[in-house]
Amino acid sequence: MKRILEKLGQDPQRSLVLFTRGLGLFAIGACLIFIGYYFHYFWQIAGIAFLAVGLLISAWGYSGIFANRLLNIFDRQENKDN
Repeated sequence: MKRILEKLGQDPQRSLVLFTRGLGLFAIGACLIFIGYYFHYFWQIAGIAFLAVGLLISAWGYSGIFANRLLNIFDRQENKDN
């Protein structure tokens, strides 16, 4: 498990960039869905696509951030025991 956390959390700055880009795509998707409510339903379909891609990218970035923080907690506990 520790090796997986090391792989996921090796670059927290990149994970943060991925998370913010995914969040931006999610927000664009939400705006497109809102626009589609008032105009044409094709905007809503495009919004759902943006929402799904944004959600996946944000989840991947957040998993890297979470893995890095969890790994730091494990390392502190190991250093505290020694």
